[in-house]
Amino acid sequence: MKKLAAPLLAFTLAFTSTTAFAGGPVVVEEEPVVEAASPRSGWIVPFVVGLILICAVACGNDDDDNGGG
Repeated sequence: MKKLAAPLLAFTLAFTSTTAFAGGPVVVEEEPVVEAASPRSGWIVPFVVGLILICAVACGNDDDDNGGG
């Protein structure tokens, strides 16, 4: 078994070491981080929603039910 193990180990190391370094070094480039700019019109949506709520409260319900028919 020892006569077979030594040549097998040498053979395995010879072929795996050459394939491990094939192709040269791998260069990893970092991509730049892109940040979104803050929206300038961030006040428009709350303003419009506020106007709608104020109108809904101020207008109220115009359906007067006098109980008669």
